[in-house]
Amino acid sequence: MAGKFYKRVLLAVIIMISLMMTGCAGIEVSTGPDKSVTKGQQSGSDLKVHFIDVGQGDSALIEKDGHYMLIDAGERDQGQTVVSYLKDQGVEKLDYVIGTHPHSDHIGGLETVIRAFPVEKIIMPEKAHTTKLYEHLLNTIEEKKLKITLPKPGAVYELGGASFQILGPDRDYGDDLNNWSVGIRLDYGSNSFVLCGDAEKGAEEDMMANGLSLKADVLKLSHHGSSTSSSGPFLDRVNPEYAVISCGKNNDYGHPHKETLEALKKRNIKAFRTDQSGTIVAVSDGSKITFPGQNIKNENVSHTENEKNASQTGEYVINTNTKKFHLPDCSLAASIKAENKKTMEGTRDELIQMGYEPCKSCKP
Repeated sequence: MAGKFYKRVLLAVIIMISLMMTGCAGIEVSTGPDKSVTKGQQSGSDLKVHFIDVGQGDSALIEKDGHYMLIDAGERDQGQTVVSYLKDQGVEKLDYVIGTHPHSDHIGGLETVIRAFPVEKIIMPEKAHTTKLYEHLLNTIEEKKLKITLPKPGAVYELGGASFQILGPDRDYGDDLNNWSVGIRLDYGSNSFVLCGDAEKGAEEDMMANGLSLKADVLKLSHHGSSTSSSGPFLDRVNPEYAVISCGKNNDYGHPHKETLEALKKRNIKAFRTDQSGTIVAVSDGSKITFPGQNIKNENVSHTENEKNASQTGEYVINTNTKKFHLPDCSLAASIKAENKKTMEGTRDELIQMGYEPCKSCKP
């Protein structure tokens, strides 16, 4: 009897130690009744959100602790642009790929991306589309033996020391593809980002009603800054300090619309636009967010000025891998891998003669 007693005591001690060890491990996320997210513990590296310039389309790369997520990849002809950009950032595999909705300016380049990188999880809404482009994407997903995970509002996923929560879509939107957009809130430390594809006012109303937190420091404006999205109540609920607008130069839709820009100005929300600045990178250390290289605008430099500056000596940052050169304060220069990054003093003409191409973002 004594032997059985001591065995029971020993078993109880082992169970208690196991529970204590389990409780201290990993990252805690909560999807309880209040539907809030307990954010991942901070670690050594910053969270970076790259709003990639794909013209009139959307694409965003999120990186944390060597883990990567891609949201959309622009039109089909932008697929290789996105692949090249990801390789420049050192991406070897993608933990997540989100295709927000079936419009070509969002999922067009995803087939090229999925063929170029191993992918762990693909998140797409339960809305089929009849275009050949969409069918090709589904065929590629099947060829790669991947399964589509349907977005469930409230679901939380980890990305290194960060996490993100699905905000929408919240219901069946019929043939209104924009409102089927997958929306997420990305959290790291005390900083948050909200990205919702092309979600329009109807989907925004549903996200405001579902009880999930929408508060964020940075809002990627839906539908390229169209007046059909970013309603006053939604902007007030998110209450961002910064907005990012992904749109093409001189696009046929007039994006971003005047009404949207006025709504941002009224609320003192600072806006960055890919049609003006090229690719935009936001960096969070868990407590504050910066936009490296976004204080100096170069989009007003004329061809005449560039020709005049071509023979003037200056300092440039070069990427030996992509063979591009940048101004020292360019946001893309800040994200070049150390082994590919060099600083060089010379003229613009000399760099071009050496086979280097000027960055389309900072326009050196």
